[in-house]
Amino acid sequence: MTRHISYPTLGTCSRQIDIELEDGIIRSVTFTGGCHGNTQGIAALVRGMKAADAIARLEGIDKGTSCPDQLAKALRQAL
Repeated sequence: MTRHISYPTLGTCSRQIDIELEDGIIRSVTFTGGCHGNTQGIAALVRGMKAADAIARLEGIDKGTSCPDQLAKALRQAL
């Protein structure tokens, strides 16, 4: 079953992350706002990855918050 999650970010220049998950696998990620090249890169790297694996890799990046950290928080909330 495919789930769509919209997560409003905090403390980053991106404003929102939209995620499609299917059976715990990340199918797509789209950032609204933020550094376009960087957010596209993050989205491409996690596509096809298990959400739990992405959380383990991204959580805590920048010791406060960052787009990767916010993505990990969104995924954690979705699971």
